[in-house]
Amino acid sequence: MKTTQTPAPVPAESGAPVTKEDTPPTRPPKPKKEGTVLNVFSHGVLVIWAFMVVMPLLWAVMTSFKDDRSIFSSPWSLPDTLHFDNWSRAWTEANMSDYFLNTVLVVGGSLVGTLVLGSMAAYVLARFDFPGNRFIYFLFIGGMSFPIMLALVPLFYVVNNMGLLNTIHGLILVYIAYSLPFTVFFLTAFFRTLPTSIAEAAFVDGASHSRTFFQIMLPMAKPGLISVGIFNFLGQWNQYMLPTVLNTDPDKRVLTQGLVQLAVSQGYKGDWSGLFAGLVMAMLPVLAAYIVFQRQVVQGLTAGALK
Repeated sequence: MKTTQTPAPVPAESGAPVTKEDTPPTRPPKPKKEGTVLNVFSHGVLVIWAFMVVMPLLWAVMTSFKDDRSIFSSPWSLPDTLHFDNWSRAWTEANMSDYFLNTVLVVGGSLVGTLVLGSMAAYVLARFDFPGNRFIYFLFIGGMSFPIMLALVPLFYVVNNMGLLNTIHGLILVYIAYSLPFTVFFLTAFFRTLPTSIAEAAFVDGASHSRTFFQIMLPMAKPGLISVGIFNFLGQWNQYMLPTVLNTDPDKRVLTQGLVQLAVSQGYKGDWSGLFAGLVMAMLPVLAAYIVFQRQVVQGLTAGALK
């Protein structure tokens, strides 16, 4: 019997082209695991932080629907019955409706004034060179580092001498002055990122400085205005020290003063269910504002880095 022998493969000569069939198969590269541990750690920290932030809010909302006995006997359990009378009692008997209206007037007026004056000052400091430009800019930055506690006593006498003590418009002016340094600092950096070609084209077409600012540059700065507006809204809505010193009239108290008054109104036998209901009332506008404008806040914070 004859056996057939397969010829041994002949090595390719030097200089001869190597075909695809001649090359040995290569193994697929293994996926890189660089940064996996860091991603797991960062996501774990974010989950823990979200739990620490969300749980107290949910607990406050849950407690606002309990009665006083259930709050102390079973603080972590769900309410057996939803006590909506806690909200109505806090709104009417504890005068939370009046405090809410006063807070809306003060924060609304001061927020509009802060954004208008702060944007105008920031635009001038960012776009025009004049003697003393940097000095005025650093004065605003210095105002951010000045403790409000050191200004309470002289501020009280200044507001009293001007006849603005225990008035809504006096508190609005103080809030504006308190919020201007951060607003000017934030918007100055934002206006510097906007393109100058559009403003120059408006000047060529005959637009004045005021028209260029209000009709062209200010709409372009909308993300920055919303971002700094949210920060100012949070600070002014939760402000307690300034109204306590400058607003001693019981009929013109704001929400923070009303919550403290509700907590100490009955001494050791406080209306805890009504207090939590009032706390949630004061908390809801802040959460709603941030949820609605969260996309604009992120855009305003990252606009300077993206351009």
